[in-house]
Amino acid sequence: MSTAPDANKRLVWRLLAVVVVMGALSWVAVPFYSWFCQVTGFAGTTQVATQESDRVLDRTVRVRFDANVMPDMGWTFRPMQREMTVRLGETAMAYYEAVNVSDQTVTGSATYNVAPDDAGYYFEKIECFCFTEQTLAPGERIEMPLTFFVSPDMVDSRDAGHIRDITLSYTFFRQDAQKSARAEVDAAPATALN
Repeated sequence: MSTAPDANKRLVWRLLAVVVVMGALSWVAVPFYSWFCQVTGFAGTTQVATQESDRVLDRTVRVRFDANVMPDMGWTFRPMQREMTVRLGETAMAYYEAVNVSDQTVTGSATYNVAPDDAGYYFEKIECFCFTEQTLAPGERIEMPLTFFVSPDMVDSRDAGHIRDITLSYTFFRQDAQKSARAEVDAAPATALN
């Protein structure tokens, strides 16, 4: 027959195991979700291509470009063209413009998505400013290229075959603000344990 101290020890170990498992699951959730979205195009996540498409179809799709910045960014950010019509499989290049209107050097990174969501799996980026951080000095202006194509495989898709209009949307976030927020979150559990 077990005693109360033995039962308490088992309960503590079980609770500790639950905490460890939950911590591990939360640690892998973000990379797993990113991988899942990248592979499936879920939530309008675009694909990354290493080369141009090997076939171009006569069917066209209109691509609209959207740009947003977080309020603390200190930048203006806009597409240099509002839309373009491209043939499926055709490599196209678009440009976005960013201007640092603040009085300090700002580093930012862009997140992106495609609407409708079903088009994300077929929207292939070859080169994009969103793959790296961008740093602008006060008053600096840059034009940032985007090279992409819409996969001709989209015509065979039951879910995306009907799509004629795609919106590509970017939002720039201040990178140092993200790092500060991450540092605060990372530091919180350590201080709570002390």
